[in-house]
Amino acid sequence: MASLVAKSPCAGLVPVSVGNVTLDEVETGAITSLSPLVGADLAALKAAHGMAFPAVGRATGKAGTRAVWTGRGQAFLIGPAADSTLARQFAMTDQTDAWAVLRLEGAGATEVLARLCPLDLRDAVFKRGHTARSLIGHMTASITRVGVSSFDILVFRSMAATAVHELSVAMKSVAAQGG
Repeated sequence: MASLVAKSPCAGLVPVSVGNVTLDEVETGAITSLSPLVGADLAALKAAHGMAFPAVGRATGKAGTRAVWTGRGQAFLIGPAADSTLARQFAMTDQTDAWAVLRLEGAGATEVLARLCPLDLRDAVFKRGHTARSLIGHMTASITRVGVSSFDILVFRSMAATAVHELSVAMKSVAAQGG
């Protein structure tokens, strides 16, 4: 019988450091999709996990326990396993194995993303706690600013190697231009 070994989506691909920017994988714990049921009490998330259900384009919580808006009527609870009481208010789906979560950080992180993403991610516009569904190169992604010069980037697990490659090339471009 074959012996299967669990691997993270970015095993052997990261960390990558170029210039003043680093790309690494984030071990998130569970990722659970939450979609409010008709008449749902959104405060149930705060009661169960200490954070509000995020508004459009926002993330709530903090490192290790975060709720991230991911689309109309949907957010991801990232970190803890979803409290079972939430099933009365939300349709829930375990997404843990479907996503790769990367952290891009450093003084040039915004410039790196500017080469791949059509959003204005400057700190004055896209502040800590802001999130968006957009593109990284040709792949869809969720991008959340988690610090002054730090972004969490979620891509489909099947696109992890491509995401690391695209971001690494952009990191080299920024570094070569002195950024």
